[in-house]
Amino acid sequence: MSNPSPLLEIVDLVRYFPLRNAFGRRVAWLRAVDGVSLSVWPGETLGLVGESGCGKSTLGKTAMGIYTPTAGDIRFAGREIGHLPTRERRRVAKDLQYVYQDPGASLDPRWKIVHSLHEPLKIHTTLSRTEREREVGAILSAVGFPVAHLDLYPHELSGGQQRRVGLARILTLRPRLVILDEPTSGLDVSVQASVLKLFRSLQRTFALTYVFISHDLSVVRAMCARIAVMYLGKIVELGETAAVFEDPRHPYTQSLLAAVPRIGGRRVAFDFTLEGEPPNPRALPSGCRFRTRCPLAQDVCAAEEPPLRELDGRRVACHLA
Repeated sequence: MSNPSPLLEIVDLVRYFPLRNAFGRRVAWLRAVDGVSLSVWPGETLGLVGESGCGKSTLGKTAMGIYTPTAGDIRFAGREIGHLPTRERRRVAKDLQYVYQDPGASLDPRWKIVHSLHEPLKIHTTLSRTEREREVGAILSAVGFPVAHLDLYPHELSGGQQRRVGLARILTLRPRLVILDEPTSGLDVSVQASVLKLFRSLQRTFALTYVFISHDLSVVRAMCARIAVMYLGKIVELGETAAVFEDPRHPYTQSLLAAVPRIGGRRVAFDFTLEGEPPNPRALPSGCRFRTRCPLAQDVCAAEEPPLRELDGRRVACHLA
């Protein structure tokens, strides 16, 4: 990397949610993110993958400021932002943006598209109406959304068009880092291809850095330089995408990749599938959280939680790797 400092740095990040009974009393904690550390470098695309409920979206929303960290640090461009007062956090929001999994839900159904695109500029800038119109027009051209559709409402657009509007809405603020939460879910394959091509084009045009949250491993492989694999609130493997796909070291990563369909049949050195459901997050197993589903588990896996340690150029949390 040309810049020796990470743009986003997450250190021992924790986000717990209280679980309450019918009387409103807290009876347990849901440990959605439990001690995660990672760095995102300027200009890169970092993939974040794992099963539903592993904590990847919570991690993204906590980094964005949608959730307040229970503990740990979030540093953006060298500045700690995890515990800033609301007013100061809003200033940071201009440079750090989040694209929701459902783009239609992030747009006000009562507003026409033109209103939704002008609103961020009204809040975060002092541009005149003429200047805002010029800026919106330039962004719409970049994302390939027709100006003639500005008077439509969100429900009148297709899924692909809604995603383009969502991207245009955040790009009007010229962010430095964008967190993409399942950006291709629910799209036809042909539409997925055009949206992914758009992501690459926008990254070059606007010098963007991406955190790409997805369960689609084929998309992550095509888009991301590095990949972080999460399981029950923790990162279990982190490394260069090509190396992880070629030689996954954690049994959970191996099981995910073994499940990916391959033309001509499955040709992988590891061939086991996950059995059962993930443990109850209210009562996590001792030691390694994956051991109750791991066919390779040994006594040490129950006795000690494996640290995320360096191994051949990547980081792996497994006693047996």
